[in-house]
Amino acid sequence: MAEEQEIPKLTHQSSALVLSGGGARAAYQAGVLKALAELTPESNPNPFQIICGTSAGAVNALLLASHPGNFREAVERLCDLWMGLTVDSIYRSSWTSLLGNIFSISRSLFHQGVSRQRPLALLDNSPLRELIEEVIQFANIQRNIDEGRLRAVCVNAMSYSKGESVSFFQGAQELTEWRRFRRYGTRAEITSDHLMASAAIPALFATVKIGDDYYGDGAVRQMAPISPALHLGANRVFVVGVSDNRSPVHWGKKRSQAPRHSPSMAQIVGQMFNAAFIDSLEGDLEHLDRVNLLLDSVHEKELMGLSPLRPVESAVIEPSQSLERLAGRKVRNLPPAVRWLFRSTGATTAGGGASAASYLLFEKPFIGELIELGYQDAMWEQNKLREFLRPHMEVQEPGRRGLFGRRKKPATETSTHDPNE
Repeated sequence: MAEEQEIPKLTHQSSALVLSGGGARAAYQAGVLKALAELTPESNPNPFQIICGTSAGAVNALLLASHPGNFREAVERLCDLWMGLTVDSIYRSSWTSLLGNIFSISRSLFHQGVSRQRPLALLDNSPLRELIEEVIQFANIQRNIDEGRLRAVCVNAMSYSKGESVSFFQGAQELTEWRRFRRYGTRAEITSDHLMASAAIPALFATVKIGDDYYGDGAVRQMAPISPALHLGANRVFVVGVSDNRSPVHWGKKRSQAPRHSPSMAQIVGQMFNAAFIDSLEGDLEHLDRVNLLLDSVHEKELMGLSPLRPVESAVIEPSQSLERLAGRKVRNLPPAVRWLFRSTGATTAGGGASAASYLLFEKPFIGELIELGYQDAMWEQNKLREFLRPHMEVQEPGRRGLFGRRKKPATETSTHDPNE
């Protein structure tokens, strides 16, 4: 039997909000959070002490973490921001910019694939940096931590030189850094550079240099998306994903059809994006669910010897509709140069690459539909979410080191996690 480890006695629950990446798909998160804000009880105005985000989800996370008001006011600001976005708010869509970037990529073939001026990318996302620096007050993050409204905020990125997933976190002084296989957490004062790095979709947006390393999209090589929140002290997590694949209800609807043509470039890229932005989160959630079922089948006395394991209550909201299909109908709303790029590479329904288009469709018709879908999906689960949002006060039972009290299985999904993971 493994030696039990002393775990600090808990007198309350630390809840974390985990927002996955997904480019324009992250507008869905704003809709879910809008519903969540309406369901948040007045007795719990700031339901999440820990906020973690990846890629576009990191931008959402930082706006919430840096807002001087309560959760409801922060979410209202977030929704207003999304509804005011256009493609040109995120990346330059002119013919001059697009063709200039294509020329730079072509010229790099004569210089060992490296640009001598700035990192290579198909799209110029400098407008995103300007937007971030305008709407996010980074100084407020530490103020919210000092005042006790926030325990920690975390932004995930990927180091190109090390090939590892990096979690940059800013939080309470007692929080410590961690290292696991191909991933680690390091304390930092979060800036616009960290956000730009986390949202740097490979090949589409330029990498960002922080210190001596270049970093890219945090979804790449992120094997355990929920793990940073747990390292920061969470024992309850609310996860907002951007895929409808996880629910078995949809599996039967996705019958494979005979291909009409070989995969287009956009279809190939779309599957790569899905692997980065979706698969790791779904795999992590499935793993937690299975371990939870295993522990539920073990007698309580036997669990006392499994001190590294602790239960983590979780709630998960993901789209009830295919975002790929929604995107396929909205490509026509893009500016001419970007619309040409999408059609020429097959980023359409006919080309089979509408999934790739969904990550870059920062236009109001698509964003508005995603926000509404997120709001409806969350409201369908409002009874479960009200229970999840209700302030929980649980005290660790005497003699139960490593398990934070035996709990009844909640209405929301449950997961179990090793704090050393």
